[in-house]
Amino acid sequence: MTHSHISVSVDAHARPERVFSVLTDWSRHDEWMLLTRAHVAAGDGRSAGSRLAAFTGVGPVGFTDTMEITEWDPPRTVKVRHTGRLVRGTGTFRVLPREGGSTIVWEEDLDLPFGPVGRLGRPLVGPLSAPLLRLSLRRLAELSDR
Repeated sequence: MTHSHISVSVDAHARPERVFSVLTDWSRHDEWMLLTRAHVAAGDGRSAGSRLAAFTGVGPVGFTDTMEITEWDPPRTVKVRHTGRLVRGTGTFRVLPREGGSTIVWEEDLDLPFGPVGRLGRPLVGPLSAPLLRLSLRRLAELSDR
């Protein structure tokens, strides 16, 4: 497996409690995360051990990313372990307090699939993914500010 690390952050005017609340309202993911709908697949969605499923795509074309919450520390951190066949690794959201609001940090540590093809694509993962993740975080910040 080839490993890739992506980290992006944006500032929000909303306090960490508000940002964390919107971030972890899984049914609202499609309001801020590009092309993604999420739902709680098992558990309460608000504790370690809960399972989530997120479909990323357009119409019926896309993939489902299954996850397990491994760390739940409101309003600071939620961490997941990606458990699907295509997406494997960990994802972490941190909401850090700052004067006038908060800073939202999204980190992904992923094991890229497809063997040699994944290795060849590794240099493109960060540069292609980071702007999309950052755009999603900007949308989360705007939604949290309402």
